[in-house]
Amino acid sequence: MTTRTDAPTRREQILKEAARLFAERGFHGVGVDEIGAAVGISGPGLYRHFAGKDAMLAELLVGISERLLEGGRQRAAHAVGGPDAVLGSLIDGHIDFALDDRPLITVHDRELDRLRDSDRKAVRRLQRQYVELWVTVVRELHPHTAEQEARAAVHAVFGLLNSTPHLGTGGLPGRTVTEILLRRLAHGAFDALARTRETAALPD
Repeated sequence: MTTRTDAPTRREQILKEAARLFAERGFHGVGVDEIGAAVGISGPGLYRHFAGKDAMLAELLVGISERLLEGGRQRAAHAVGGPDAVLGSLIDGHIDFALDDRPLITVHDRELDRLRDSDRKAVRRLQRQYVELWVTVVRELHPHTAEQEARAAVHAVFGLLNSTPHLGTGGLPGRTVTEILLRRLAHGAFDALARTRETAALPD
């Protein structure tokens, strides 16, 4: 994914603080005034940027799903090498998300059902497309793997990588060490597809 160097806009600052507060205290446990105070503006001033908390939540969850999908597509298009390189790049991108956007993972898990139906469907559609992007690459790397099996493996790896919020503030052993650990675990999970196939082919 592209690394930004310019300062975040006020709208982006609001979304970042809203995600943090929603993750800490839940959607209904946070008021507009608190979000405003976190970015140095009055609560009513937020309405120049968002219609309300519901709009913030929708932009957070639809937005991160869009960014994951677009980032995944860019990585798949620009990775140098075969499917192994593409999968490695996808894993690295998702690790960045899992470490940099931990509050959003929590908000998604807790608050997705609070979105209006059209926004929730948009999130689900984007997520399915993101999963299928990975499934295609996994099956290119492991051509004898059934589609259903590859999809299950992708979901399992997402569950692994997205577990970072549950480790607690003292649970991560440092950014670099955590990246290495998650990368090894993710690659190991996909490598197990080939070993599982080989084991299944052995006679009793």
